[in-house]
Amino acid sequence: MTRPLTFIIIGATGDLAQRKIFPALFAAFARGHLPSDVRMVGVARTPLDNAAFRERLAPNLKCEELTGQACSLQAGVFLKQCHYHRCDYASHSDFQNCLSWLSALELGIPANRILYLAIPPFLFSDTLQAMSQGGLLPKSVSDPWTRVVVEKPFGHDRTSYDLLQRDVQKFCQEEQIYRIDHYLGKEVVQNLLVLRFANTVFESLWSRTHIQHVHIAWSEQLGVKGRTAYFDRYGILRDVMQNHLLQILALVAMERPLNINAENIHNAKADVLRHVQPLDLKDLLVGQYIRGGAGEPGYLEEAGVPVDSRTPTYAAAVLHLNTPRWQGVPFLMTAGKGLGASATEVRLHFRNVVEGCLQLPAHAGEPNNELIIRVQPDEQLKLRIVTKIPGIGMQLGTTELDLRFREKYAGLRIADAYENLLLDIVRGDHSLFMRNDELELAWDIFTPVLQNLEAQRIRPETYLFGGAAPHALDALATRHGISDARIFEESGSSAKD
Repeated sequence: MTRPLTFIIIGATGDLAQRKIFPALFAAFARGHLPSDVRMVGVARTPLDNAAFRERLAPNLKCEELTGQACSLQAGVFLKQCHYHRCDYASHSDFQNCLSWLSALELGIPANRILYLAIPPFLFSDTLQAMSQGGLLPKSVSDPWTRVVVEKPFGHDRTSYDLLQRDVQKFCQEEQIYRIDHYLGKEVVQNLLVLRFANTVFESLWSRTHIQHVHIAWSEQLGVKGRTAYFDRYGILRDVMQNHLLQILALVAMERPLNINAENIHNAKADVLRHVQPLDLKDLLVGQYIRGGAGEPGYLEEAGVPVDSRTPTYAAAVLHLNTPRWQGVPFLMTAGKGLGASATEVRLHFRNVVEGCLQLPAHAGEPNNELIIRVQPDEQLKLRIVTKIPGIGMQLGTTELDLRFREKYAGLRIADAYENLLLDIVRGDHSLFMRNDELELAWDIFTPVLQNLEAQRIRPETYLFGGAAPHALDALATRHGISDARIFEESGSSAKD
């Protein structure tokens, strides 16, 4: 880089900044991926000095492969380059003062700046306006540049997203904006493009001719403790499904882009979303956890949750794509908190052999061939195939070809998703970020059903905290010919490997 670099994190005392953003910046810094003179500036409303701010940051700074002494030395250098300035987010005069202070910190040398809005979305518009009026947010994409990072959720529905986007466009050029979804920074999610388009064996099978259904599953053992104010407003569909899982669906279902530059990847994803039918209420199940056997409180018992809340903590949805490749293939998405496992997987369930001498006897819920793409907690690719069991006679069974990334690439570090994405922002690479039209299309898919849920005040089906998904999942899956919807509840499931 030809100019100094300054990261400015708005909302620097919040959970996201403390647990994710600053640790990711430190990881990149400690491994030499950032300029040695980079500055990290925390901005928030809490009165703090530099020493107190650094003391807050220190416990979360960790290095995996560095020795304790080397890590400690790197952390010390990093913390000296972290600074704090108090601002009221809606005050342009506060940001004007911040700009003067920042210019002095940068020794009067024009610097490239990254403004990271680690604040709730309802504060975005006022904060962007105040920063713009205070001179901290120029519409500059050249030298020096200013880039703006915004976190999900991007609005509450299509109307609120349009209003938010209108306000953002007043103060930023589209090229300046990086709409971050940290799932797109995960190693296996990035590998989806390579898996599909660099391997002809998969690309030729990747269609309705060979695939019976696709299941994109997200499961978390934790509840919503400590996040009730946010979660009760948004729920599992907005928090996980409309963004994380729908982006994964777009990568799974997209056509081959012309090349892997950002514009062509965005075009391919948007084309998929344009052909997804809006979600219908009959293809949706919502659930809410209640107190389980371990004594964990139910959702309605969590502090700050209204006693009559209908907010779902679990959802299962079947989406349909009107494209030649995917016509008739159901895409099942499931997401839930307070379940028995924590994992995220994509499962492509291939059609079973239906006739012939080597037909495998049907087993409930078990496909002959299945490609399993584990996103977390341990990155993994598994291919289930039919083989002859050694011994006398022709006895068939299934086995798995298993690639575990941490074993195969034991000498290589798998970076955190936020670290990958922050470095992409520095490089100016938009490939793993969401373009405006992608979000418009995503909200078009989910807004009608969200409005129906809330207008009809549909009560979620209950399920035990720490237990299985709601019973109605089986009926929803069966209606669409899906026999293995409870993938994390099977004995020997990959979620429990």
